[in-house]
Amino acid sequence: MDYLGIDHVEFYVGDARQAAFVLSSAFGFRLYGQGGPETGLPGQRSLLLGQGDCRVLLTSGLLPDHPAVDYVSRHGDGVAVVAFGTSDTKSAFTAAVAGGATAIAAPRTYAGKDASVLTATVSGFGDVAHRLVERHGVPGDLLPGVIEMQDVPPPAEPDLLRVIDHAAVCLEPGTLDTTTRFYREAFGFDLIFEEYIEVGGQGMFSQVVQSPGGGATLTLIQPDLSHSPGQIDDFLAWHGGPGVQHLALGSHDIVAAVDRLGERGVGFAPTPGSYYSSLDGRLGAVDLPVDRLRPRGILVDRDHWGQMYQIFAKSLHVRRTFFWELIERHGARTFGTSNIPALYEAKERELAAVRRTTQAAL
Repeated sequence: MDYLGIDHVEFYVGDARQAAFVLSSAFGFRLYGQGGPETGLPGQRSLLLGQGDCRVLLTSGLLPDHPAVDYVSRHGDGVAVVAFGTSDTKSAFTAAVAGGATAIAAPRTYAGKDASVLTATVSGFGDVAHRLVERHGVPGDLLPGVIEMQDVPPPAEPDLLRVIDHAAVCLEPGTLDTTTRFYREAFGFDLIFEEYIEVGGQGMFSQVVQSPGGGATLTLIQPDLSHSPGQIDDFLAWHGGPGVQHLALGSHDIVAAVDRLGERGVGFAPTPGSYYSSLDGRLGAVDLPVDRLRPRGILVDRDHWGQMYQIFAKSLHVRRTFFWELIERHGARTFGTSNIPALYEAKERELAAVRRTTQAAL
């Protein structure tokens, strides 16, 4: 099976309206639809937000026995479903179960006036499931008949965020290889990239799995227990097990996106100025001028096919276990290997310079 991409993601949240307000006011998402008991979704309230081809479904449980209530009590707000688009849900469902996934929901058709959607759900990692989505008719109707779509006027200017590029997943120690094998056997994904990252006294292993056509990508990360605990260990402790650490939103103009989101109050992880001093030596010439990257803290890397530009938004999560990434690809299909080590080394140089200045003043 091949998959067309990440069709949508569903968050389980304590307050869907509050979460929707943050995504709308800060990230520019718009309300596309909503559902609840009155539309055939008993015990829950769901709001569908969108921008470009990104679709985010926010679901809150209204009854104590709804799975969203249990999820939020254990993990806080977070990604509960990563949905894969497919041209044949029944075949994808059969292949996934035969490959080791657990069946959660059998194929079911949602039909409306202008569209029909066939979905099924299987297990993924931790408490995250995968919805398999086959669409026919008018695009954009998430689940005809249960999510009531709204008339959304076209935006005054083009959307800056256009697609869900990938999901980054934190795994418990010792489970990386088995999880990668699971995605290869159950979904037919390929292992396209792997690396070992050492940052100071911390270490982590990373493997990237991707559908054959490149539409759906998961970055899988586990900590190295032989090193000091770090950010992956923190996520696993605070989240209460494996889960989605961040989602990357693809942009056609990351500079404009950072400026616009910054004006709306989104904060981004800072990048030391010394990171850019060694950029030419590490990567050679880059497409975007460094004087546009430096003041915004945008990172740049490359793979065999081209360049990519990335930046991480500061977490708005109360547990600090989820955040968003912005990424702009210039031909790059995978991920580079230099950003995290380069950032660490640049920060060390900056701190060393501060120490020298301090010592000279004494």
